[in-house]
Amino acid sequence: MSQTSPRLTLPLLAPSQAQKHVTHNEALARLDLLVQLTVQAFEAATPPAAPVEGTIFALGAAPTGDWAGQAHQLAGFSGGGWIFIAPREGWQARLASTGVAHVWQDGAWGIQPTDLLGVNATADATNRLAVAAEAVLLSHDGAGHQVKVNKATASDTASLLFQTGWSGRAEMGTAGSDGFAIKVSDDGATWRQALRVDPATGHVGIGPDADTSYALGVAINATGPTICVRNTGGAGGAQFELIDDASGGNWRFKTVQGGSFKLRDHGKDVDHMFLYATPRRTEFAGGVRPGSFAVAGLPDPAAMGAGCMIYVPDESGGAVMAFSDGTDWRRMTDRAVVS
Repeated sequence: MSQTSPRLTLPLLAPSQAQKHVTHNEALARLDLLVQLTVQAFEAATPPAAPVEGTIFALGAAPTGDWAGQAHQLAGFSGGGWIFIAPREGWQARLASTGVAHVWQDGAWGIQPTDLLGVNATADATNRLAVAAEAVLLSHDGAGHQVKVNKATASDTASLLFQTGWSGRAEMGTAGSDGFAIKVSDDGATWRQALRVDPATGHVGIGPDADTSYALGVAINATGPTICVRNTGGAGGAQFELIDDASGGNWRFKTVQGGSFKLRDHGKDVDHMFLYATPRRTEFAGGVRPGSFAVAGLPDPAAMGAGCMIYVPDESGGAVMAFSDGTDWRRMTDRAVVS
């Protein structure tokens, strides 16, 4: 017959044993340490200088001092000395400072996993973590912080879904591919792509039908402006800026002075074209060069429209500027039809 119990290794009384109270009290001391097991530290290595009666430590691989040679044992201070107990597979213990539960499995203590967790909410098989609160805080532990959403394959979905009354209104992430996208819905049933980013190039497409062949693509079936650049009061006006690093070229299209428009070589501080809103007048900083057409290849004057000007290098009377009257091309020198 064994002298200890099979699970907690409690000492057992023997028939006709003298001083039975000693064995009984030793068993009670072990029970006092192990029942509702709470430890002061996991992977402990150094005994405290002034241990408190009834405290217990989960030792690490190389404990020292009074714990030397007791690797991975439970060390409990009882009756003025240390009691060492080997943990068994499946035993659970909580860390006193946090209340976090650990389980002894495969020779090590690990945080006890849980299948469902509800915080002020009910978790289920799909939503295994459920939180009902005014806010959820995810903060750093001394440096950066990442929130990771992982999926099995590219054709699966890894996204954040925003809902109103449990009906989807916006979603961002990688849905059905590894390209990042943002889409929106006003009813939870019909979804519209607002933005897409190609994972291979980083190109961005804006709009339901936009592709990412360009660094920035915009596509929409619109009846109004597709892109709006608006100045809400600044002195610089609304503008596009085009910069070429290799050549140093810097050009701007911008609105100025009461709604007028200009094309500016900002790198050279030259306004090449100025379209005045009032009066309706256009100024050019340099010469104006209309398109050049040989007599044999003159475009249709009606299609070009009355008032259109061209340059004819081989007119019978010599090179000449010509204008359309809506029917014919006429020399600007004498209004004769170009021939």
